[in-house]
Amino acid sequence: MSRAERSVGMTAELSSIAQQHLLRKDGHEDLCFALWHPSRGKERYTALVQRIIFPEKGDRSVHGNVSFESGYFERALAEAAATGAGLALMHSHPRGLGWQGMSKPDVATENSISAAVFGATRRPFVGLTVARDGAWSARFWERAAPRTYSRGDCATVRVLGDRISVTYMDQLAPPPLANEEQIRTVSSWGERTQRDLARLRIGVVGNGSVGGLVAEALARTGFEDVVLIDFDRVEKHNLDRLNYATREDIGKLKVEVLGRHLVGRATAVPFRVDLVEAAVYDAEGFRSALDCDILFSCVDRPWGRYILNLIAFAHLIPVIDGGISVRSNRHGMLAAADWRAHTATFGRRCLQCLGQYDPGLVQTEREGLLDDPSYIEGLPKDHPLKSRENVFAFSMSCASLEMLQMLALAIAPLNQANPGAQLYHFVGNITEEAQYAGCHIGCQFPGLVGLGDDCGIRATGARPIARQTAISEQLGAR
Repeated sequence: MSRAERSVGMTAELSSIAQQHLLRKDGHEDLCFALWHPSRGKERYTALVQRIIFPEKGDRSVHGNVSFESGYFERALAEAAATGAGLALMHSHPRGLGWQGMSKPDVATENSISAAVFGATRRPFVGLTVARDGAWSARFWERAAPRTYSRGDCATVRVLGDRISVTYMDQLAPPPLANEEQIRTVSSWGERTQRDLARLRIGVVGNGSVGGLVAEALARTGFEDVVLIDFDRVEKHNLDRLNYATREDIGKLKVEVLGRHLVGRATAVPFRVDLVEAAVYDAEGFRSALDCDILFSCVDRPWGRYILNLIAFAHLIPVIDGGISVRSNRHGMLAAADWRAHTATFGRRCLQCLGQYDPGLVQTEREGLLDDPSYIEGLPKDHPLKSRENVFAFSMSCASLEMLQMLALAIAPLNQANPGAQLYHFVGNITEEAQYAGCHIGCQFPGLVGLGDDCGIRATGARPIARQTAISEQLGAR
């Protein structure tokens, strides 16, 4: 296992358009320039390819190999500088399969323009190669010294559409070896699928009842690399729903207790779990989330879901989300118990359009009012923010639905990658018909796709004072 320092991401739509141009019917190589935007995580720097600049007549010479004219390069560079984007060069290896190395002419060409690109954009030049099977490989050309640029290979290139497809550079992200503990899992979908699945870096944001079950499922399935993001501590009233905590863990950080629990249950060797004591709207939590390939949203507050929604679209990291709603009648009897699961990503409905958070409450939470008992007391009795009912079995079912959403996205069994937005009613035993609609007209998030750090939205911020005070009081009472 090796942590990716550099990566490239793009939508499946852009990848398909690029391949239609680059993989020629005559078998010759071809090329085009493209614009990219940065997504800087805590450890990983990702170039999000957002738009292709196609060559015009006379811009390139195709003769088995391919070369570009200076005018085409200058036009693309000027457009990158004018829009504040980085510049990438895409070209094809029409006889190659899988991750591609570089020939000496390829290296010389890319190295020769890296200084000009950095000078105009202040961003590394990015080179990409596509093989005839559609596999992408990529590298950054980074400034090492004045007039000296060195090549840094990317560990992964992810393509996101109805499914997530990742090409790995095996030297930087070695394929895991299946072991006896994983026999039943691997026999379900094969060693090749397991190798690609297990190398995905998965983040679990919110380590409560559903998050704890999801994290254990990931560890047992053989994922090598899990990130836990939560700032909360185990409390006594959590013990009927946390699969990983005991009475001895009361007062301890959830990420620490859950992380220790996972190490003893992981089937991957090696297995790494990163513990991030932060909210996803904290700078550290946000940047740690950007290091992941897929995120699980196991939070119940609007600000966290707003952040995750932004990440799903602007940073091209799909977010598996869900939720549980329980209602009792005036006699204290169970009247309704519903849970849902869905995936927020490019081409599907976002969390806001799914009704998973009220955008008007995001600022309310930032101001700390959602931790003010007097504010909560003034809300209507049936307001979702007043709902605290849950049962461990409900969390198990919701976590299972979320895991199945992730597996469909990652392995696309029989090309079925999108199960739609799912909703189950326990009372009445009703599973509603899955929903496949996109975002509402006027939603801002589809317009942010692939813009990454350049999306213009500063969504992180300081944790509300009321919540900080509550945590301090909790620690003082220990």
